[in-house]
Amino acid sequence: MSRPESAQVIVVGAGVVGLAVARALAQIPVEVLIIEADPSFGMGTSVRGSSVIHAGLYYSQNTLKARTCVRGRQLLYAYAARRGVAVRKTGKLIVACSSQELAELERLQSQAQLNGVEDLRLLTRSEVRDLEPALAVHAALLSPSTGIIDCHALMRTLFDDARTSGARAMFDTRIAAAHATGAGFELTICGSESAQVRCQMLVNCAGLGSVELARNIEGLDQRHVPRAYLCKGSYFAFPGRVPFRHLIYPIPEPGGLGLHLTLDLAGAARFGPDAEWIESLSYDVDPRRVGQFERAISRYWPHLPRGALRPAYAGVRPKIVGPEAPPADFRIDAELDHGVPGLINLFGIESPGLTAALGIAEHVALLLK
Repeated sequence: MSRPESAQVIVVGAGVVGLAVARALAQIPVEVLIIEADPSFGMGTSVRGSSVIHAGLYYSQNTLKARTCVRGRQLLYAYAARRGVAVRKTGKLIVACSSQELAELERLQSQAQLNGVEDLRLLTRSEVRDLEPALAVHAALLSPSTGIIDCHALMRTLFDDARTSGARAMFDTRIAAAHATGAGFELTICGSESAQVRCQMLVNCAGLGSVELARNIEGLDQRHVPRAYLCKGSYFAFPGRVPFRHLIYPIPEPGGLGLHLTLDLAGAARFGPDAEWIESLSYDVDPRRVGQFERAISRYWPHLPRGALRPAYAGVRPKIVGPEAPPADFRIDAELDHGVPGLINLFGIESPGLTAALGIAEHVALLLK
């Protein structure tokens, strides 16, 4: 076995949140070591989403989701402009396809105002048609501060910033065991060879693997570890151009935000994700799901060409509540929550995790300080 290595802080996970946390801590500065199971950064949940910058309107007031999303959005637009990461404020329309759904738009507008999102506008049917003539809806809520970002370029820039500030990274490396000593942590890692690694502080940003990692930390009371649930979201791509300039979202549904239209920076369109609760990790897109996609999309785009959609990709949300439960808040558990000095566990970091990443990193840095 190799000689022990050490770092002041080990950040487990090199998705967008782990990289943002590593950058924030390295800039304090503290000595940071990133440990990632995949061969490179950003190969998991982070690159399997919509790459949307959310405004912060869906989440209950004073939750971590609301606070870190609103704060993260502000930080993210500023960071992208400063560091040359491609981003565009496309704006978003949340649509009510019937008069019965209008009350939900009004509720979302009120919720957004409580969260400090003040730029929403409720649009009538004719105002929606002026903006997006191809939409056939009763009304819509316009969110001008919603946008899209080059997620991979963002992660590359965060990683470069972290390394410039002294952070190191170990890829293709898994944590086989972890022990809280009271003065820090001893980790057994497996990569090209087994080794022992020590740190004073451990930040668990492992995404889909965060619950499993927490369960393997000797010295952490398992009562403080939630159950993990997997909710797959599939996407279908539309060939060619769609007649929309904004992102188009329906009323939220259980498990997600509904089958929405997002655009990438090149203008390509995709629809999704849906919500499929699964028992084991899978990224396969079942082409038979296209029928439910067409039915849902046709509610707001009745002239969707039949048979045009093609399977694209899927992501899996790291949920900590099951399909019958209301949405859970982000969980960022520190010593005051679980009693283990130096340990921070991040659980259930699903959407809006990309938008919230810099806000989450700021929060974690304050906890470790």
